[in-house]
Parts: sequence; C-alpha cells; structure tokens
Amino acid sequence: MPSFYLKPGYKIVQLFLSTVFKVFDDPRVKSSSPEPSPDLIPPQPPPVWTHTPEDVLRLTKEAIEKDQGVRNQVATLPASECNFNTSALAHSEAEFETITNPLSFYRHVSASKELRDASIEAKKLIQDHYVERVNVYQAKVRAEKNTGCCENHSWEERSLMLEVPPPKAPIKISGVLKVQLKIWRKELSQVCLEFSKNYNEENGSISFTLDELKGVPQDVISSFTKHTEDGKELYNVTYKSLDIYPVLNYAQSAETRQRTFESYEARLELNAPLFNHALKLRHSIATQMGYKSWADYKTKHTLIKSKNNIKKFLTDLEQKLHPLGMQEHETLLKLKADELKAKGEPFNGEFYAWDYPYYGSLHLRNSLPLDSTKEYFPVSEVVSATFEIYQTLLGISFHEVKDSQTWHPDVQLFAVWAKDAKDNASHNFIGYCYLDLFPRTFKYSHAAVWSLLPGYQLPNGKHAYPVTAIVANLAKPTSDCPTLMHHSGVVTFFHELGHVFHNLLSHTQFSCYHGMRVEHDFVEAPSQLLENWCWEPKVLEKISRHYKTNHPLSAQTIEMIIKSHHINIGLHYLYQIFLAQFDLQVHSTHPDKQDTTALWNDLQERISLRKGVKHSAGQGSFNHLVTGYDAGYYGYLYSEIFAADIYSTVFKDDPLNPKCGDHYRKIILQPGASRNIYCSLWVLLGRPPNSDAFMKKLFEHKERGGQSHDLCRIA
Repeated sequence: MPSFYLKPGYKIVQLFLSTVFKVFDDPRVKSSSPEPSPDLIPPQPPPVWTHTPEDVLRLTKEAIEKDQGVRNQVATLPASECNFNTSALAHSEAEFETITNPLSFYRHVSASKELRDASIEAKKLIQDHYVERVNVYQAKVRAEKNTGCCENHSWEERSLMLEVPPPKAPIKISGVLKVQLKIWRKELSQVCLEFSKNYNEENGSISFTLDELKGVPQDVISSFTKHTEDGKELYNVTYKSLDIYPVLNYAQSAETRQRTFESYEARLELNAPLFNHALKLRHSIATQMGYKSWADYKTKHTLIKSKNNIKKFLTDLEQKLHPLGMQEHETLLKLKADELKAKGEPFNGEFYAWDYPYYGSLHLRNSLPLDSTKEYFPVSEVVSATFEIYQTLLGISFHEVKDSQTWHPDVQLFAVWAKDAKDNASHNFIGYCYLDLFPRTFKYSHAAVWSLLPGYQLPNGKHAYPVTAIVANLAKPTSDCPTLMHHSGVVTFFHELGHVFHNLLSHTQFSCYHGMRVEHDFVEAPSQLLENWCWEPKVLEKISRHYKTNHPLSAQTIEMIIKSHHINIGLHYLYQIFLAQFDLQVHSTHPDKQDTTALWNDLQERISLRKGVKHSAGQGSFNHLVTGYDAGYYGYLYSEIFAADIYSTVFKDDPLNPKCGDHYRKIILQPGASRNIYCSLWVLLGRPPNSDAFMKKLFEHKERGGQSHDLCRIA
C-alpha cells in the first residue's frame, strides 16, 4: 500500500478490538438453509410514491422546520444538562432523511416535469437547511465531558462521542465571514443542482443517413427514430449510451465517428460556465477557511489524507501504466493503418479520440469473437441467477412484490429477507430494493444506486429498514427479443449490486453510520469487489442462458470472455487517471489561473493518449464533480486496491463459498461507517491491506506472455 495510507490511532484500535466480536453478532446473519416462506409480510411497508409537486415542497418544509427545532433545543441546553441522549441528534437526523430522501429522488426518475422541478426545489431547500442549521458541535463536546466513554455505551455511541467534526477552518472565522460563507455555500449548491438538472434532462441527438451508419448493427439502427430532411431519410442518434456507443464502436466511416464523438463531447457545453463558477465558489470557501485549495479542504478526513498524496498516487500509477498503454496504442494504430491500406485510403499516422472506441472494439472482435454473447445474457435470467448467487453467498433472499406502487410502471420492487426466514420476526427482514432498469426521457441516463431510506434503530428499540434503488438504462424488450445485455452490462449490474448490498446489509444503531457513509475513497470498493465474479467460469456458466435455446455459455466462450478482461486494460486505466487528474488539478489551482476546457483536452491527449481536433468542453458532462466526487474522483482507482486485495485474499480460491461471504458481510458490510474502515480491513485480511493484488490484476497477463513487469507497490 502507499506509505501515506491512513493508520488508525491506538485509542481507536483498542476500542475496536475490545468490542469486535460483540459488533459481529447480528441475528440477521444466518447460515444457508431453505427458502423463506412465500407468506412473509414485511414489518415495514415500502415508501409511498403518490406525491404531488405540492406534497413534495410541503413535506420538505415541514421536515426542515421540525429538524431545526430539535437542533435549536439541543444547542441552547445548559452545559450541565448535555448528555448523550440530548446531544447525539441521531433520531432527528434519521427522521429528516427518511422524509426528504425519496422527495429529492424524484428529480432523477420522474416522468413528470412538474414533479422533477418540485424535487429540485426541495433539494435546494434541503441543502440550504444544511448550510443554515444551528451548529450543535459544542453541545456534543459538553455531552462527552459529562458522560465520558463508559463501558455501558455501545461501540457506535462511543464513536459518536469520539467522532471528529467535519473539516474546520484552521483560522478563526469572524461573524461577517460566517455570513459570507453561508452565502457562498448556498450559491454553490444552486449551481451544482442546475448543472445536474442539465445533465439529467439533456435530450439532444445527431442525425445520419443509413449509408453513414454502415457497420452499426441492424438491431441498433432499427431502434433509432427517423425523419426526412431535403428528401433524405435520416436516423436520429441520441446521446444516450444505448444509441451513441454502438455508433462509436461500429460505424466504419471515420467522418461519422468524428462527428459523433465531437458532438457528444460538446453536448453539455452550457454546463462549462456553471462548472467554472462552482470552482470559484469552492476556492473562495476553502481559502477563506484557511486552506490552500478545495482539494486540501476535501481530503482532510479521507483514507489518503492529503492532496499531495493523491497526486503521488496518480502519478506513480500513470508511470507504471504508460508503457502498457503505449503498447496497446501502437497495436490499435497498426490496426487502423492496415484497415485504411486495405480500403486504399490515405493514413496520416494519427490516432484520434474517435478512433479509440472503434479500433478498440475491432481489436477485441478480431481477437475474441464475442459479439453474439449478449444472446446468452437476457436481463431476466441475469437478475434471477445473480440473486440466487448472492442468496447463497450472503445468506439473503429476494422476493418480488407484485403490483407494488412505484414511481413508474417499469419499476420492480423486491423485499429482501434472510435466506432461512420462516416467520415475520423483525430480524428476518432486511429491506427493500427497487430495480428501474429501462431508459425513458429525462431519466438519469447512466447506472447508479440511491439509498432512499437508511437503516437504524428507532427510539422504541425497533429497527427502521433500509430501502435502495438501482437506476440503469438497458434496452427495452421487443416483441421477438427480450432485453439482452453485453458482458460489460453484466459487469455494471454486478457493480451496482455491490452498492445495494452495502446499503441493505449494513446494520447500525444510527443512520449516520449506515451503509455507504464510509470514507469516501473506500465507498466504491464493495461494488468493484463484486465485479470480480463476472470473470469467474462457474459464475458465467450459472448466469448465462441463451434466450432461445436456454443453453449456458460454452467453456470455450467463457475462456474467451475471461481473456478479454485484459484487452486494452492499460488504456482503460489511463483514461480513469486522466479524469482523476483533471478533477485534482481544477480543485488545486486558483480558478482564475486555469482554462478548464483547455486543461480537459490537454490532459485527455497527454494521459489517455486520445488526440482530438476540435477542443470541446467535455467537463460539462462530468457530473461526478457536482454530485459529491469533487476532489475525490481518484477514489475510483484507490478503492480498486482494496477490492482486489479482498477478492484475492478472501474469495479467489472459492468464490461461491458462503462462509467467505458471511465473513465479508459481518466484517465489512454490517458495520457500515460505524468504525474506521482500516480496522475492518485489517480484521478481514489478517494484515494491513496492500496493492499487490491490484498490480497483479493489471500486469499478470504480461507475465504470462513472457514479459516481466515490476509488481511492486504503488508507493
């Protein structure tokens, strides 16, 4: 592992070890046994989805007023009356999120413009509330002094008493500056929401003749809408992934690919000024609080600990991957030269950004003919088989709730129970999971998971159960063909399920520790971990069924899929490094001293080896940087280290072993953020985590081919 990795303090480790075995005693964690009874009735109903726009705003305002009242009461308590019960505020915070999370979720998925707009307005009110609400930190400090860290408190209660506050200014802030900081924070939230609204509601397209789309699969072309212009029949290609990627991957015309790529990159140029404005506001907030940059401010309480450590991590990884990326680049460049020579067309020796998806896909098809494999992954079969796998591995069972009320008719709802549940005892129920898998206008256009309701212990001692939702955009079934997934889509589904299980299988006393509220540069690890199962022969055989013959993938095809994992792996990770470096640099430099559009294009060419001609404001579509990943996109790469280490150490020898799944569930998923993740990793692995498995994943195939590579640690 990097030498700058966060080491837990002695006090935290001592407390952790003293309670570790008690923490793991969750009655919901069961060994494998028969299926649950079909007559089980969940102890908690699913959320209601019948809100009107007026309901959304009214309920949000009521929740804000109630939460503010509780905080005002706690903040004004005399010092002698502060104790754990009056200062934790856990139940008020949980109740506030339980009401407001579904209301602010509508903006991502509702087909109603009025409801989306009301949801956006509700989110603005919520974020303003977080800025304006009374600070109760001093009440918590007084409560800790009065109560102490007594043995009769749970681990989570002790954690609340010991918890470090959010990053504070290293300088004393005057009253006037506090007011200004609130103004900036409110403005920043408005800018970010507007950016995301544009991203979610982008509905553009580019049109081509049938001849210009030569090479694109017919089933894709047949899904395009058409119009006539100047006597020509034109096909409309939207910027949704189901439309745009097949054109980039298969269109034989370089001009078609160039037009597609450049228009796609520029589709959200209207967001570029918003992005720049957000950078200025963040820089002003950070510097007025005494930090050098927003990146310095945001990394204070991450695993990696500092902006400089992020830079070192990304630079070291780029240096290791660049030679591999160059080899792959030369392979694709030669493929382009050979194709143009065969066509009798001139070759200028350049390899452009729009060439990468086409020749990368062509190289894969030439090496491993896998185009027909999607016929083996009908979505219904993948979902069913995947649920069955994790039913065994994690001791849970999914049961569809028929005729359930949801935000759209396409959405499915599943009640999740302990695998061996036989009665309605509360400890047998785990929570709910929604699947919203098909595209529609103005819906969130990629794949993501939302925690709609957190799990936590209610004041009466009962449990509030978590609710989570997968939002994706798979092709809808037709009259003669079900929805089919490419293997890459299967990987994405497994990834998102990792977030689902992180939410559902966390079992904490307080909502503030539930599920994915771990350190931000670990949050992707449980999802990246699950991707590994998509490359295991036993799993591929289990989840594949040809939609006509019902036969699984052959052993030969499975072997080809596994080999495809390493094709263009260097270029893939270099692109991720480009995104992370862009994020880090724009949040480390004074906004007035940088041109973000020029930086986007320069870094893309230098790091990811994708040359452009027309410089577009591609950062306008980098939605992660306004939804919580600002100065944190490196976490996608950093968390892969932990995911690879966990899989290699715990699961690789027997990926479907329920004992391994139970071990992982209890130690990593169940505690959520109630303890430092480094402590959990140390217990799970039996040692501190390291980067050996991650580096082996990147370069093992080169060793097999007779080429050596330094598998040393990233630091």
